[in-house]
Amino acid sequence: MIQVRSSAVMHANMRLFRLFQLLDTLRVRRTPVTARFLADEMGVSLRTLYRDIADLQAMGAPIRGEGGVGYVLESGYFLPSMRFDEEELSALAIGLRLAATRSDARLSEAAQRATAKIASAVTDDARRFFLDTPLEAGPTAAAPLPLLPTLRKAIQHRRKLQIDYERLDGVQTTRLARPLGLTVFDSVWLLSIWCETANDFRHLRVDRISACEETGETFRHEWGKRFSDCVLREKSAPKQ
Repeated sequence: MIQVRSSAVMHANMRLFRLFQLLDTLRVRRTPVTARFLADEMGVSLRTLYRDIADLQAMGAPIRGEGGVGYVLESGYFLPSMRFDEEELSALAIGLRLAATRSDARLSEAAQRATAKIASAVTDDARRFFLDTPLEAGPTAAAPLPLLPTLRKAIQHRRKLQIDYERLDGVQTTRLARPLGLTVFDSVWLLSIWCETANDFRHLRVDRISACEETGETFRHEWGKRFSDCVLREKSAPKQ
């Protein structure tokens, strides 16, 4: 399992290096370059080249392409260098790798895009350290959580949810909730809510949520009912 994960990381890093090389190739060209030339230069198929170009465009690179003419990078485009020390780069790397392995597919893809953006905005030496840092996020025993994207969206847009939940004692409950935040542990995700049924904070294991549905209502953050208030309460609670 670890070997498979390591191979996947190596493949992802090689692809990131290729994207940077592709940008560099376009940056020094004053006239459009054909897809075939770029594919040969990168040592990839046309299909892979088209995908790489699309990914770079999605990350904000102003690459223009015209059928039968080729691709060109608009003049004046540059990526300012960001300054991070090795400890900061290590923290970013392990955080992004955890996000890529411990979350849903969309957040995992976002972590990979963020990795590419950070790597493209640092110096060559920092880029190599960032991509090859000897820190890794291993496999997790957590089950796939198809509700994570729905919960993240509800948190972002402050949408009230009706949640069907099975407690640890097996009792089935239904809660009207304000979704506030998500916390990831080694094998579980916890959803922190303001439960309007109990008029208090509650923490729900996402893997025990059987269904959740938007009510059509939104909520405003209120003092004493925010995620930060919930976290503060947890931190100030007496240790058991």
